[in-house]
Amino acid sequence: MSLTRFFIPLIVVFSGVLHDGNAQQTSKPDTTRFDRDYALEASMVGYFSPDGARNPTLKANKGDRVRITITNAELMTHDIALEKMAIKSKTILEKGMSTTLIFTADKSDTYYCSVPGHRAAGMVGRFEVVEGVISTAVMQGMIPQKDGRPLNLNFETGTLKDWSATGTAFTEPLITEDPSPMHEKDMKIGFEGKYFLSSGGTVNAKSTGTLTSVPFKVTHPFAAFRVSGGALEDTRVELLLAGTHEIIFHITGQGRANLQPVVVDLQRYLNQDIYIKLIDNETGISQIPYIPHDKWAHINFDDFLFYPTRPEFPNELKQKDIIILPPLDPVLNAGLSGVEAAKAMTPPKGFKITLAAAEPDVVRPICFTIDAKNRLWVVEGHTYPVPAPEGQGKDRILIFEDTNGDGTLDKRKVFMEGLNLVSGIEVGMGGVWLGAAPYLLFIPIDAKNDKPAGPIQKLLDGWGMQDTHETLNSLRWGPDGWLYGTHGVFTHSKVGKPGAPDAERTKINAGVWRYHPTTHQFEVFAEGTSNPWGIDFNDYGQPFITACVIPHMYHIIQNARYQRQAGQHFNPYTYDDIKTAADHVHWVGERGPHAGNFRSAAKGGGHAHAGAMIYLGGSWPEEYRNDIFMNNINGARFNRDHPERSGSGYTVQHRPDFMAMNDSWSQWLNFKYDAGGSVFAIDWYDKNQCHSPNPDVHDKTMGRIFKISHENDKWVQADLSKASSMELVNYQLHANDWYVRQARTILQERGPDKKVHKALKEILAQNPDATRKLRALWALHVTKGLTEKEMVDLLANDNEYVRSWSIQLLAENKTVSPETLKRFAELAKNDNSALVRLYLTSAMIRIEPSQRWEVLEALTQKAEDKDDHNLPLMLWYASEPLSVVDTKRALQMAEMSKLPKLLPYTIQRVTAFGTEDSKKLLKDLKDRLGKSHSHANHESQRLLDEAVGK
Repeated sequence: MSLTRFFIPLIVVFSGVLHDGNAQQTSKPDTTRFDRDYALEASMVGYFSPDGARNPTLKANKGDRVRITITNAELMTHDIALEKMAIKSKTILEKGMSTTLIFTADKSDTYYCSVPGHRAAGMVGRFEVVEGVISTAVMQGMIPQKDGRPLNLNFETGTLKDWSATGTAFTEPLITEDPSPMHEKDMKIGFEGKYFLSSGGTVNAKSTGTLTSVPFKVTHPFAAFRVSGGALEDTRVELLLAGTHEIIFHITGQGRANLQPVVVDLQRYLNQDIYIKLIDNETGISQIPYIPHDKWAHINFDDFLFYPTRPEFPNELKQKDIIILPPLDPVLNAGLSGVEAAKAMTPPKGFKITLAAAEPDVVRPICFTIDAKNRLWVVEGHTYPVPAPEGQGKDRILIFEDTNGDGTLDKRKVFMEGLNLVSGIEVGMGGVWLGAAPYLLFIPIDAKNDKPAGPIQKLLDGWGMQDTHETLNSLRWGPDGWLYGTHGVFTHSKVGKPGAPDAERTKINAGVWRYHPTTHQFEVFAEGTSNPWGIDFNDYGQPFITACVIPHMYHIIQNARYQRQAGQHFNPYTYDDIKTAADHVHWVGERGPHAGNFRSAAKGGGHAHAGAMIYLGGSWPEEYRNDIFMNNINGARFNRDHPERSGSGYTVQHRPDFMAMNDSWSQWLNFKYDAGGSVFAIDWYDKNQCHSPNPDVHDKTMGRIFKISHENDKWVQADLSKASSMELVNYQLHANDWYVRQARTILQERGPDKKVHKALKEILAQNPDATRKLRALWALHVTKGLTEKEMVDLLANDNEYVRSWSIQLLAENKTVSPETLKRFAELAKNDNSALVRLYLTSAMIRIEPSQRWEVLEALTQKAEDKDDHNLPLMLWYASEPLSVVDTKRALQMAEMSKLPKLLPYTIQRVTAFGTEDSKKLLKDLKDRLGKSHSHANHESQRLLDEAVGK
C-alpha cells in the first residue's frame, strides 16, 4: 500500500533502429534520447500503460521528442496513429510484436488505432501538450477507524482481522510476493507494503466465496481502494449501507493484473455506517473441452482509504472503462452419438429433429446441395485444412437419398473420390460445380448411372489458399442463372481462366462472386465483409450473406463495398463502406466479438456463423418465410433473423433463436430445404470449433446430417428432371421455392422454347403476386425469352421489384442502348421507389463512366435518400470515376447534390490528382462556397483549406 503514487513516463535510452512511424526491425545500437518514452500494450479493449491505465492521457512539453511504443497483446492487427499530425506506425499482427511512433510534441492530439472498427471498439486516447513539470503526486489518504483504532482494511496485520469469510476463495488470501505465486508469472500486481489480497488468483480461480468487513463510519467525503482481476459479473467489490444492506457502489476488475485505484464519492453517506463486501462467485470453469478455464475468475483488493477531497490518480480505474462479461454459457453436452445429439436439441413446438446420417456413412461433411431428384450431394472434406499435392486429394462426393420417408438417408452412393480441398458444391446445368482452391471445377454427370460423364474441367484457377477456411465457398444458383459464391478476407485470389495473364484476372479477397455457366464470365458481385460462409436469396431475389467476427448480416447489392474485417478496398477512393444491415450483433458487450465467445447465449451465441438459409420451403408456419437462418458455431445454436424492408434495402432484426443444439461439438456448416419443405443440415461434428492450419486438432472420424421437420411437412418423392417443360413452367407458381429453383435451372439447361416463353409471359403479365411475376421474369431471362424492348417496357411496371430487376437484367452485359439509357434517366428523375434508385445506381457502376452523367445527376438530387443505408455510398461508388472523365462537371454535380457526403468525397478525389488544373478548380469551388456562408459545407471547406490553403 502506497499512500502516494506517481506516474512518470520513462526517460531512458532504448536500443534498436527506429524511424518515425515504423516498427522496430533490428537490434543495432541507438543513442537517440527521448524526452518522453511511453510503452503501451495494444488490444481491442484499448491501449494499456504498465500501471494498468486504459487509454492513458500521454503528456509532454512542447518541443519534447516523444516515442510511443505499442506491443501487441493478442493475435490481431493493430497500429497507432495521431489524428491531427496524420502520422501512424507500421501495422503489427503477431502477439508480442512491437511498433513505434516517434515525433516532436507540437500540439495536443488524439491517438488511436487506424484499423477499421478498432477505434470505435475503444482503441483511442489523448495526447496532451502541457506546460511545467509533468508529475502526478497523489494526496495522502486515511485509514478508516472503529472504536478509536485503525481498521485492517489494508491487511498489513497479515491477518483477516476485521473481516469474515464464506466459502473457499478467501481461505488463504493474503499474498506477499510480486510476481505472486497465485498468479501467472508475467502478471505484475504492482502492490506496495507487505500484503495484498486475492480470492484465488489464477491458480485457485475455481474457488468461490465472499469476504465482508466490519461496519465503519464514513468520516470523509471520498474513498479510494485498489482492485484488479476479472471483468466478470460475479467477481466484484461492493460497498453497502450497514443498516439496510443497500449496495451504494460496486465495481469489478477490468481483466488485468495491475492493482488500480478506484475513487468513490461518499458525500451522500457522511456519518453513516457502511461495510465492504468482496464477492467471487465465478468459478471460470469452461464446459467447452478445448477452452481453458477462465484465468480471470478472481478478484484482487487492497488499501481502502478515506480522502478529504477527491483524489486524482493517473491510472484510476473507472466503471466506464470496464466492459463486464456475463458468466460462461452452460453447455449441457459434448461428444454425443448422432442419435443422442438429435435428442439433445431443443426445437420449437411443432418441430422435430431426426438423425438422417452419421459416421461412418458420412465423415467431415463440409458442403452439400440438393438436386432435382431431392437427393443430397455431400462433400466429405478429408483434405482440409492442408491441401494435398496435385492428384493426391482425399475428398469425395456422396449422394444420399431417403427412399421411404422415415427421415433416414438410407441410400448412399459414391459419385467421385480423390478431390482436393473442396469447399463448395452445386449441381445443375449438366454437371457438378465445385469450389476447390485453386480451382473452380466442373464435372459432367452421367445422370443414368450417377457417375462422371467425363474428366474434370478446370474452369477457373487462381483461387488463393493462404487461409484454407476462407476459400471460395457456399455455391448457389442465383435467380438470374449465375452461380454465386462467397470468399474470405484473409485469402487473396487472382481469378481467371487457366493460363490467363494477370491483366485478365480479377482480384478478390472478401466478398461475393458469380460465374455464368454458359457464357463463362466471372465477376465480383460485391466486395467486403470478413469470412462469409453462406448466401441465399429471398422471395424477391435479394441476396443475403452471413459473416464472422464483424457484424454478421449483409444485404448484398451488386457492385457494393461493405465493411471489411481487415485490409483495404481495391479502389483507394472508397472513403467509407456500407455497414451491416442488422440492428444487432450476436455477441455480448463492447469488448469485441471474441470476448463474447461462450458467454453470449442471451444474444445469440457469439460472433462465428456458418451457413445461410432463407426459408421458402412452403410448409413451415408463415412467420418463418423469408427469415434467414444461420448456425452460431460458438453458441451451438441455430440463429434466426428477420429482414424488414427499409428504404432502399433492409433492416435485419433478431428473432428468438430457433433452437439450441446443447452440444459443444456441434458445428452445422450449412442447411437447405427439400421438396417436402423440411430442412437438412450438415454437421462437421468436432471438439475443435476454430480453424487451425494444424490438421491434428480436428477429429477426422465424425460427421452428421440432421433433418428438421415441422408437423406440416410431408415427405414427397420428386424427380423434376423427368418433368415436361410446361410442368416446369407451372412449378414457378409453387409455394415451395425448391420446385421453383430446380425447375428454373432445368429450363435454363434446356434452352429457349417458344411455348415456355409464351406461358411465362402470361404469368409475368397476369399474375397479381409480385413474387410470381419475378419468377416468370427470371425464368424468361435464363431461357433468353425477352427482347430488350420487352425488358424496357417492364420499366413501367407497377411493381418496384419488377422495375428494379429489369434494370439489373438490362445492364447484365455492361452496356445499354441509348433508348434504355434514356429510360433509366427518366426513372432516376421520376421513380418514387428507393429500391429502383438503388438498382439504377448499381447499373451505372457497370456501364462506361461517360454514359452515367444524366442518371447520376438526377439521382443526386433526391434529398429523401440522404439518410438511406445504401444510396449515398452507392452513388459515390458510381460517381467517383466521373472526376477523371470531366473534373469540372463532377465538382459541379457534387456541389449541387442533395446528398451531403458527395461533395467532400469528390473534393478528396480531385485533390488526389495533384495537378495545377485540379487545384484551380478546387480554388474556384472554395471561393463559391465561401460566399454561401453555409454551415452545411463545413467539412468541404476544411478539405478545401487543406487542398489549396486558407
